[in-house]
Amino acid sequence: MTALLLALAVSLSVFGAFHGIRLYRADVKLPSDLALALEVGATRTTAVGSLVDRIGIRWAPLVLRAMGAARVARKRRQIDMAGNPAGLTIDRYAARRAVYGVLGAAGAFSMLVNGQLVAALLMVAFGLFWIEVGLWSAIRVRRDHIERTLPDFLDVLAVVVSAGLGFRQALDRVAGKYEGPWADEVRITLQQMDMGVSRRQAFDELRRRNDSEQVAQFVTALQQGEELGSPIVDTLIAIAEDMRRTDAQNARRRAARAVPKATFAVTMFMLPGTLILLVCGFVYGANVDFGALFGGG
Repeated sequence: MTALLLALAVSLSVFGAFHGIRLYRADVKLPSDLALALEVGATRTTAVGSLVDRIGIRWAPLVLRAMGAARVARKRRQIDMAGNPAGLTIDRYAARRAVYGVLGAAGAFSMLVNGQLVAALLMVAFGLFWIEVGLWSAIRVRRDHIERTLPDFLDVLAVVVSAGLGFRQALDRVAGKYEGPWADEVRITLQQMDMGVSRRQAFDELRRRNDSEQVAQFVTALQQGEELGSPIVDTLIAIAEDMRRTDAQNARRRAARAVPKATFAVTMFMLPGTLILLVCGFVYGANVDFGALFGGG
């Protein structure tokens, strides 16, 4: 009970500190870039996420300066690879990092006061890695979605190109029939080419934004085919077939890794539980007198 009251007191203290700072700085106007990031992000995130952004956005420049230019560049690339989930930007990432860090530190301090070392370590991990876990998960989900969509997209694109449309027009036509991250990436690439970026540079940017071997394979094969003068339809069909073979090989690898895991689960949990159930059933059905058996009278 004492630990719960102490944790509640620390939480109220943290809330009071944030609220007091907010009142103290109520007349301070946010820089235009931070205000724009906050306004845009609020339309694409949850109410809790918007509240966290509003609390921490003033400390975003401090967090970014502490991270350094190189780390900020790497983090911005990770956000791009995640597809800016829920409108996430580098400024909103820094705001959430500040808020989660303060909450994790306050929680760890309250746990240490009560001698709960494991809980304190968990709170420290929350403050350091909670935003990172969401970012890593978004990157993986987005990459899996793109790799599932890409082979079928290339098949349809090959059919449209073979019907007589140019490659750029065919990309625009096919992307309009798809939804999801890959269609968004194709539209971004087309917009870059409309703004004067060369096709090679636009596809290089497409490869940089996506942490996917299949996207890299698609861009590399497309550029090599363009340099060698091979027909674009044959190149697209060959890329799609290679991707399907790669998917089949990856599926076999995942299945092979799943067998030991299933065997471990059966051996460690299901088999002992089944044996215990059988022995208990036999003992109960035999009406064994344990008192007489062990000399208890």
